Amino acid sequence: MTVDSSAARKPRRSAAGKAGTTGSKTGTTGAKTGTSGNTSGATGTKRTTRTTRAAAKKSTEPELVQLLTPEGKRVKNAEYDAYVDGVTPEDLRGLYRDMVLTRRFDAEATALQRQGELGLWASLLGQEAAQIGSGRALRDDDYVFPTYREHGVAWCRGVDPTNLLGMFRGVNNGGWDPNSNNFHLYTIVIGSQTLHATGYAMGIAKDGADSAVIAYFGDGASSQGDVAESFTFSAVYNAPVVFFCQNNQWAISEPTEKQSRVPLYQRAQGFGFPGVRVDGNDVLACLAVTRWALERARTGEGPTLVEAYTYRMGAHTTSDDPTRYRGDDERAAWEAKDPILRLRRYLEASNHADEGFFAELEAESEALGKRVREVVRAMPDPDHFAIFENAYADGHALVDEERAQFAAYQATFATGSDSGFAAGEGGH
Repeated sequence: MTVDSSAARKPRRSAAGKAGTTGSKTGTTGAKTGTSGNTSGATGTKRTTRTTRAAAKKSTEPELVQLLTPEGKRVKNAEYDAYVDGVTPEDLRGLYRDMVLTRRFDAEATALQRQGELGLWASLLGQEAAQIGSGRALRDDDYVFPTYREHGVAWCRGVDPTNLLGMFRGVNNGGWDPNSNNFHLYTIVIGSQTLHATGYAMGIAKDGADSAVIAYFGDGASSQGDVAESFTFSAVYNAPVVFFCQNNQWAISEPTEKQSRVPLYQRAQGFGFPGVRVDGNDVLACLAVTRWALERARTGEGPTLVEAYTYRMGAHTTSDDPTRYRGDDERAAWEAKDPILRLRRYLEASNHADEGFFAELEAESEALGKRVREVVRAMPDPDHFAIFENAYADGHALVDEERAQFAAYQATFATGSDSGFAAGEGGH
């Protein structure tokens, strides 16, 4: 599914003369505001307010790009069909395999955390289509800046899934070389990776490369100042970057409607570049829209904001309890839109996959789960004293003091010479 990288770097086409096309996909927020403001008096004012609000609501009604319905039926889209016309039945089976194996890996990681093998885990359950569709739209020479939940995108970039678990076990800071897969290390600070992506995109534009950059973040991160700053810089400098927002409806326990008065994709309009909302549970639509946005970036048309409208089926992380802030009926409604079931229905209805394919994939899924369990359990426990290393290049008296205090604390747990917690020692 990934388009082969061009051996030669092509010059970036100038964006001059494209004024007027910017924001072509954004909504028409506020277009009707004030059209009913000629009535005087208190009654007229109330009527004007109601009319204005109704007009504003209508004008901000989101347009959702969808190519596969929840029932698995293919729907035509004159604007985006061209971006998936070359998708073969084999490609569709590949997308389905990607989503199934990513979900299985995610489930194993959640179970391992519950068993005490990981300190924390951020599940992507329900967001497989958004990640696989966008991930398979990338070329090898494109660069990805993820958050901490992009396990499906990592899969598409060829990162071994077990490498993702080292950080959550505390044994490393990532476990992979970002330059080997053009996939940056996971970013825990909310929204900061959008600035990194923008700077990197500005750099490759100056180099004359025709590759693109994609930055992933959630709906909660869209409220961060770093994201707003990255929007500003990318627009002003016409950076070849795609901002891919996975709107999974909840920023931990804060719903999207308490974060923004308009749909998130419409925020791009205020910064001067287009935004589009795509059905984040439709892997085919996510593939098409991301390809469109990446093409804009590569041909000098600047940034794009893609809002993948999806749902976080599980907890924010394994330390979260979503039952405290959302109801079962909401989850049930989104389960009916399950991205994997949707594509399976289409594959079966189109005779693109048979029972043999699904049986083989189930066996592959079991093998992946077994490998993940074995690798994680074979990982060493983290060095308890590693946190004190590399804080200062030449050491520091305060760090030395803290190390000694921590060593004394660890020693209180020692039951013998084999405990590994003797003062001044790391251990398991």
